[in-house]
Amino acid sequence: MTQHNEPISDFSSEGPAEMPAIAAPHPKETPWLVIRHAAALYALIAFGSAIGGVLRAIASLAVWTDAGPDFPWGTLFVNVTGSFVVGFYATLTGPGGRLFAGSHRRQFVMTGICGGYTTFSVFGLETLSLVQAGYLTLAGLNVGVSTVGWLAAVWLGHILAANLNRLKGS
Repeated sequence: MTQHNEPISDFSSEGPAEMPAIAAPHPKETPWLVIRHAAALYALIAFGSAIGGVLRAIASLAVWTDAGPDFPWGTLFVNVTGSFVVGFYATLTGPGGRLFAGSHRRQFVMTGICGGYTTFSVFGLETLSLVQAGYLTLAGLNVGVSTVGWLAAVWLGHILAANLNRLKGS
């Protein structure tokens, strides 16, 4: 197996890149310009989150319609596909990536859209509901399959983007 050392995310001593970073103000910037810049970034993330939330509702409903209500397939689907997209996009647009994406675009896609699309709180609620209904095996299966699925999906997205980054040409 090939080992990939490229970072999936831009980590600094301040924390992961998914946290909206406010750049140090330029010496000529007033505090109001810094606040305006931060507000614009948060508005961009909120807009992305709205897009992701609508996509989640559509995808969950489509999967639920096909698979039925006996297992939280819709939540599993959106969390696995969202994890794949985060791994793929973070690697494709990260340092050394094939595509340049500034920090605002990365925040919009990964924190906004993907954060709004994935739903780990609903995963927790659905798992709790399975436990309360006495379906302990299904609850355990949901936790196991979900966790392995999320990690496998983000890894697969990273591997595919890393391979794409190594292709010659534009």
